[in-house]
Amino acid sequence: MVCIVIVNWNGWGDTIECLESVFRLEYDDFQVVLCDNDSTDRSLEYIKEWADGERSCVRAGNVLQDLTSPPVPKPIRYSEYAYNDMERLADATNENAPLVLIRTGENRGFAGGNNVGLRYAMKRRDMEFVWLLNNDTVVHKDALKSMVREMRRNPSAGICGSKIISYHDLDKVQSLGGCRFNKWLGISGHIGAKTAASSAVDKPAVLRQMAYVTGASMLVTQQFLNDVGLMDERYFLYYEEIDWVIRAKDRYSLEFAPDSIVYHKEGASTGTTRSYFADFYSIQSRILFTRQHFPYALPTVYLGLVCAIFNRIRRNQWDRVALILRMAAGFSRGRPTNSSR
Repeated sequence: MVCIVIVNWNGWGDTIECLESVFRLEYDDFQVVLCDNDSTDRSLEYIKEWADGERSCVRAGNVLQDLTSPPVPKPIRYSEYAYNDMERLADATNENAPLVLIRTGENRGFAGGNNVGLRYAMKRRDMEFVWLLNNDTVVHKDALKSMVREMRRNPSAGICGSKIISYHDLDKVQSLGGCRFNKWLGISGHIGAKTAASSAVDKPAVLRQMAYVTGASMLVTQQFLNDVGLMDERYFLYYEEIDWVIRAKDRYSLEFAPDSIVYHKEGASTGTTRSYFADFYSIQSRILFTRQHFPYALPTVYLGLVCAIFNRIRRNQWDRVALILRMAAGFSRGRPTNSSR
């Protein structure tokens, strides 16, 4: 059994398109666990209408429409839980609805929203893997099968990544499985970013560079979850994936499935990778992560923030300059009032 955990926050249109592709997966045994982070756009209502066959959000003329249309047969049976109800659930093994909807009760961010789904998945005695999948993705029908195959070939692996391709530019790679990481600056870079999607992939070379798996698509084993635990919810957005890997303390290797194809609308949840909110969470999490795992690198990480300030000045983003200075001084904690997830 694979539990596919998807977090939604005010993105029901993207989520429905994702679900249309997910329910076409060529895999025998999976259950979708949709965690709604207290959306204010009637997301759950619209998603239930979609499951009942009363609403569609497949975009006509989309070059990926063969992955999402014609609509999968409806109705799709679903169960719905409130956060407190789900927390009291002792055993979810007999929950056989193909779609489980969980109202998380608040905007818990990426780590917190996914953790709700992970807690549910860990209550299934038959769960072998959990696939954490962004709601702003469309997946190829073989995406899950390819990841499971690679994980079974490598029993030491704890997390597997996909080949992430830009939804808006189908010949451009966003990430080959995951990211490299520079601890001295506290920044990461997507492996294979902007290379041609049709190019051959050197999997051993990818794995040598990989510090962590990209959060848009992560297949996690039950054993990894039991040993390492859930994601750290102090990382509301960003750095939760690499924190997870470092906490594993080299007990598990990382894996990559080049034939697992996932198309991603990067920035759909945050608006843009350079938005105010993206800056806020990225800087907040960078400082927290460095303090927690590499405190000796704090001086160079702060030096990197000076470079970020000059970039924001060059873009005339004076509000970001003030933001970076406040956060570097430790004066900006908490979250922006209209946070992005």
